[in-house]
Amino acid sequence: MISTAIRLARVGSGAELAAAVLMGLGYPCVMIAALIPNIWFFAAATVVTYVADWYLHQRGSYLINRLAKVRAGLSIRFLLRELLLILLLARLDLAEANVYYAAVACFLVFYGLQAAHGTLTTLIRLRRTMPVVTRNVDLAGIRIPAAPPQRLLNRSAEKMLHLDVFAVAGLLIAAQGGNHTFGYIGIAATLVLGALYIAILVPYIRKGRRVPGPDAVLKVIDKWLVEYRPTVVLYFSGSKDSAYQANMWLDAMRDVEGRPLIILRERNIVPQLGSTSVPVICVPGGVHLMNMNLSTVRVALYAANVGKNIHLLRVPTMKHVFIGHGDSDKLASVNPFSKVYDEVWTAGRAGRDRYALADVGVRDEDIVEVGRPQLAPIKTWTGAPANPVPTVLYAPTWEGWDDNPGNTSLLLAGENIVKRLLNADHPVRVLYKPHPFTGTRSRKAAGAHARITAMVEKAAAERASDARWAKEAAASQGDRVSARAELARIGARLTELASAGQSAGDEAEESRVALADPAREAETTSLKKQWNEAYWRSFGWWEHKIVTGAEPHLYDCFNVSDGMVSDISSVVSDFIASGKPYAVTDSAELGVDEFKRQNTAVRAAVVLSNSAAEIGDLLDAITGSAADPMAVERRELKQYLLGPDEPTSMEQFNTAVRNLAAKAETRNQGVAQRVSDPLAAPGLNDSDVTGVDTAVAG
Repeated sequence: MISTAIRLARVGSGAELAAAVLMGLGYPCVMIAALIPNIWFFAAATVVTYVADWYLHQRGSYLINRLAKVRAGLSIRFLLRELLLILLLARLDLAEANVYYAAVACFLVFYGLQAAHGTLTTLIRLRRTMPVVTRNVDLAGIRIPAAPPQRLLNRSAEKMLHLDVFAVAGLLIAAQGGNHTFGYIGIAATLVLGALYIAILVPYIRKGRRVPGPDAVLKVIDKWLVEYRPTVVLYFSGSKDSAYQANMWLDAMRDVEGRPLIILRERNIVPQLGSTSVPVICVPGGVHLMNMNLSTVRVALYAANVGKNIHLLRVPTMKHVFIGHGDSDKLASVNPFSKVYDEVWTAGRAGRDRYALADVGVRDEDIVEVGRPQLAPIKTWTGAPANPVPTVLYAPTWEGWDDNPGNTSLLLAGENIVKRLLNADHPVRVLYKPHPFTGTRSRKAAGAHARITAMVEKAAAERASDARWAKEAAASQGDRVSARAELARIGARLTELASAGQSAGDEAEESRVALADPAREAETTSLKKQWNEAYWRSFGWWEHKIVTGAEPHLYDCFNVSDGMVSDISSVVSDFIASGKPYAVTDSAELGVDEFKRQNTAVRAAVVLSNSAAEIGDLLDAITGSAADPMAVERRELKQYLLGPDEPTSMEQFNTAVRNLAAKAETRNQGVAQRVSDPLAAPGLNDSDVTGVDTAVAG
C-alpha cells in the first residue's frame, strides 16, 4: 500500500510521502487552530508545515512542482499561513490592537519585498546567461565577472520567504504572553532582513557584473574555433536523463584522429556529461549554432535521432554520420530517419543486414562497419565462475514509449526471473541493474521494479544472517572494511578533482575556468579504476546487490558477472563481447524459433518464457554442470554482431573517420570548381569553401 501511495504521489521515498502527508494535513490544522482559536495548536501545526515544506524542497521532490501547477505554489503556501495568522489574531480579540495592524502592514510590505527580490534574482540570472556553455575552451578573450555567491541565488525564493518566520514567531509569542513588544521585534527582523537581502543583491545587476552580450561571446567562440580548427564533431541533443547516450562516446572522441569537438544543445546536459578533455560547447540557440564557424569540420557524428539534428545537418561542408547509442534488434536501430545521414555506422555485419531487412531507405553502400569502441573494457570469459558462488546479472531494459509486451521483461517475467535465481538449487549471487529510464512512463513498470528491489534486498538480508556464509564473512571482514574506507578516500579525491578548475559559481563562471588539465584527467581515470575495484571488494562475492546510478558502469557489472539475463536491447549485443552465457526473455511469447528469427542477438541465448522456467539451462552453462551447447554459437555471433577483434574497433573507427573526411574534402573542392570560384585549388581556404556552400545554398 505504501509503495502504491509513493507511486501515486510521485515522491521518491517513504520519508517524502510522510512529509507530503504532514504538509497536506498541516494547513487544515492551521486553519482550524486559527478558527478555534488555539495558539499552541496553531504553533504546532505551523511548525509542521514549515518543516515538511523545507524537507520536500531539500529533496527536490516532484510533488513541489506539481503543487505549483494547482495554484498551491511556494508563495501561496507562505501567504496562506500568514493570512491564517492574521485570522488567529482577530479571533483572539486583537483586531483593534496596534500589533494587529502592524502584522497586516508587515505581511503586505513583505510581499512587496518578495516581488522586488524575485525581480532582482531573475535579472541577475538573465544577465549572467551566456549564449553558450563551454568546457575546455579558452574564453580569455572576453571578461566574465565572478558570479554572485551561490548561497544568495540557490533556492533564493525559498530563503526569502522563510524570513517571515521571525514575524510569525514574534506575533505568536506576543499573542500568548500579551507582551506586544515581541511581535514588533519579529516584524522588524523580518522586514529588515528582507530589505538587507535585496540590498546585497543590488550590486550584482550593475553593468560591471554582467557577462558580455551574445555577439561578443559568439565572436570569441568563433575566434577559438578558427584557431582550434575542429575536424570531428560529436553532436548531441536530448533530455537530462539521456546524457548517458553521449557519455558512452567520450572515450572514443578522446582517441579519435584529428581535432575533436563535442556540441551539446541543452544546458541541463552539461552537468551530466562525464569528465573529458575534449572541448565542449553547449549551444542552446539554433540560430547561434547555425551562425558558428564550423568550416573546418569534416565529419559530424550523431548519437541520437532528434529534431534538433536538423540545425547541423543543414551544413553541406561536412559529412554526417549516425553512430547511435547502442546496437540492437529494436526498431530504434533501423529508424527511417537514418537515411538523412551520409553514412550509418554499425558495429558489425548484423547492423548492415538489419537495415536491409527493414528496407527503410538506408542504402547498403552507406553503411560502414566500425565495431564498438566502447566495448574495449569488457573482459573475455575464462570459461568458469570466478567465485564459488556464480554471479548472474539481471539487466532489463525499460518499458519504452508504447505498451508492446516485448519491450521489457520487467512487467511479465521480472519477478519470476529474480525469484528463480534467488531460489536456485545451487546458490547464485544476483546483481540487479535496471535501465535508468525504468518506471518513467509506466506505473506498472515502476511497481515491478519496486517489488524486485524489495525481493533482492530481503534475500540479501537473509543471506547476511545465514550461517553458511558466516565463515566467508569473517574471513573477508577486514578487506571489506578497508575497501569501504578506500571508497570514501577515492570519492573525496574525485570530488576534489571534479571541482578543480571549476568554480562554485554559475555556468558562465565555470565556462571561464573549466579548462582541460591532462594531469587531472589522467589521475581521474586512474582513480575511477581504483574506485571500481574497491567497490566490488566492499561487499562479499556471495552478497546480492542492487546497482543503480552511473557508477559502477554496466560494463563493470559485465566483468564481475558469470552470466546475464536481459531483454532485446544493446545490452545483450554488448554482453556478447564477453563470450559469457546469457539469457533473453521472450516477453511477447513469440516462441523460441520465431523469437530467434526476429532477433539476431538471441541466436546464441537461452530463451526464457515469462515463467522463467528455463533459467536452469543458463545456470548449467555458467557453472559447467552440463554441456554448454551455445559456446560455439556465441563466438560466431560475437563476430557477426560486433565485427572482428582485429583490427581493433578504435582503429576501424578512425579509418572510417579518415575516409569520410576525405569524401567531404573531395565534395567541397568539387563544389568550388563547379561554381568557377577563382580561389578553388588544392590549397583552398576552409572559410572560402563555406562561402561557396552558402552561395550555392542560397
